[in-house]
This record gives sequence, C-alpha cells and structure tokens, in this order.
Amino acid sequence: MEGLYHQTNKQVHEVQSYMGRLETSDKESVHLVENEIQARIDNIFSNLERLEILSSKEPPNKRQNAKLRVDQLKYDVQHLQTALRNFQHRRYIREQQERQREELLARTFTTNGTHKKILDVANMLGLSNTVMRLIEKRAFQDKYFMIGGMILTCVIMFVVVQYLT
Repeated sequence: MEGLYHQTNKQVHEVQSYMGRLETSDKESVHLVENEIQARIDNIFSNLERLEILSSKEPPNKRQNAKLRVDQLKYDVQHLQTALRNFQHRRYIREQQERQREELLARTFTTNGTHKKILDVANMLGLSNTVMRLIEKRAFQDKYFMIGGMILTCVIMFVVVQYLT
C-alpha cells in the first residue's frame, strides 16, 4: 500500500509539472501534451481504485489515516482533471475566435451588393425602375447641392471674419 501511495503521489506531482508545460507549449505539441496528461491522470485513477481497495484491507487503527490520504490524492487528481478541462475549453474558444476572425478578414465587403439588394427590395415593394432611377438621379444632384452649400458657407464665414476683424 505504501509503495503504491508514494508512486501515485509522485505521478500527481509529475502531472502538475506537465500542466505547467502545457501553458508554454506551442500549438502543434499542445495536443500531445494534453494526451500525455490525460493518460497519466487515467493511470492515477486506476491506482486510486486499487488504493481504495487496499486501504479498506488495512488494520482498523491505520484504516482511517489510509482512507484520508487516498481521499486527498483523489481530490488533487480531480482538481488536475478540472484544470485540464478548463485549459482545453479555453484553447477551443481561442481557436474558434481565431477561425471567426480569419473568416471576417477573408470576407470582402462591397457596396455594389448592397445597392443591388436595395433595388431588389424596392422592386418587391412595388417601385418601378423609373422611380428608382429618379431617386438615384436626385441623390446624385443632392450631392452637388451639398458640396456647393459647404463651399458657399465657407466663403461667407471667410468674408465675415475678414470684415469684422
């Protein structure tokens, strides 16, 4: 029992050191390290099952202490398992965000498609092509009126500043 307990405790400490390596490993080897950690955790769980059986066979005066030590190891391993799952979840979320970012960067945004969609919607609403052309012509003329108005406003402001100061 003592030998198996010390061996399992040593494995728990090794897994803890592997968890530290997991944070610093690159994208290609992270899966290998995760698989190695998971295999070691599974091995520790099988050792814990044997330790539980062996602790129940201990003499009554040592049984309570043995069960307490096994429960402490179980608690530690469960925390390691949870930490591994959290790391995997964070990595999955990060990879998903990177994929979404790449999709957005690869997408081309054009106004021509939007303009065509607006025309399609207007046609569905019952506006004829001539009405749509009149609206487009009006928008084109309004742009020149706006530019002319801005220039006229700037000239008036310049004249007012020149004569009042």
